Amino acid sequence: MTSGSAVAMGLRKYWPLIGLTLLLVLIVAIAALTGSTQLQRTVAEGLIKLIIVIGLYIFIGNSGVLSFGSITYMMIGAYGTAWFTMMPNFKKLSLPGLPEFVIEMQVDPMVGMALAAGLAAVVALVTGAMVMRMNGIAASIATFAVLAMFYTIYNNWERVTYGMSSIIGLKMYVNMYVCLGYALVALLLAFLYQISRFGLALRAAREDEIAARAFGVNVYAQRIIAFTLSGFLIGAAGVLHGHFLGILTVAAFYIPITFITLAMLVIGGQNSLSGAVIGAIVITTVIEVFRILEKGVEIGGAMIQAPLGIQEILLGIVMLLILVFRPTGIMRGREIPWPFGARAAAADVPAR
Repeated sequence: MTSGSAVAMGLRKYWPLIGLTLLLVLIVAIAALTGSTQLQRTVAEGLIKLIIVIGLYIFIGNSGVLSFGSITYMMIGAYGTAWFTMMPNFKKLSLPGLPEFVIEMQVDPMVGMALAAGLAAVVALVTGAMVMRMNGIAASIATFAVLAMFYTIYNNWERVTYGMSSIIGLKMYVNMYVCLGYALVALLLAFLYQISRFGLALRAAREDEIAARAFGVNVYAQRIIAFTLSGFLIGAAGVLHGHFLGILTVAAFYIPITFITLAMLVIGGQNSLSGAVIGAIVITTVIEVFRILEKGVEIGGAMIQAPLGIQEILLGIVMLLILVFRPTGIMRGREIPWPFGARAAAADVPAR
């Protein structure tokens, strides 16, 4: 095999990662060139949601088990970064129930990211060790029970989370470019996982669990690995969320964000990384268009205004139509194909 052929094969193997990276960079470049602050904020918010969807894909896409409670780890990551990075004086006033060493701690935001996302991963590991003993709908319901439990705890643990009140004082260092950097890292981690022996083993169990067990796959262990990695990325998205807004409230981490991110994954196609990314881009665009229409747009002297709440209704309709007529999503479980000459098998077949 010549060096040129080896390079070509490598490019084809990694084309889904390369293509999706170029797509995200292009979107950010267009937003930057417009000079629109609102558009750049929208892109940043969309990239944070994209990281959540990539985290969901790592577990749901590879295992085939739906998780309705993964936003738990976003909440843990967001509040974790507040505990680790806020000024001690703020924590003494708002969060006096924290351990003294945490109150006195104020680490660099990058260190806070690692600590908070690591905390989310540890909680994902512990809760996953219990939930992953179940299968099918029982496991899915159990994940939602975890979310409901942590949501209730955080909503009422005033001395540690400030309860239903908003925490302020987080350093606002996150912008569109920071979000792009973390989104590309999440993309890389998800791609490397899915082509690793761990990802291959978990997808084998997704397709035929009995056969996978017969070939020596420890399905329980593989699900926990994927669930923990998923929790880490979703926790990192929570950190970005906190430092993007500079404010935290428990109400932001429940049903609405759960529904939107799951819709992104299902509509794009939960069985491929490309589907996760495309679904996030499409739904973010649709939501933003209808958000603008709800405010009202003047066209030819006439004011056009969509009814309030129309975006949620249409999103639900689109999700139903996808589930009925194209249950494998927009990408049909495939990665984006190699565009130059013969298509590489790894890029043009369902991600199995």
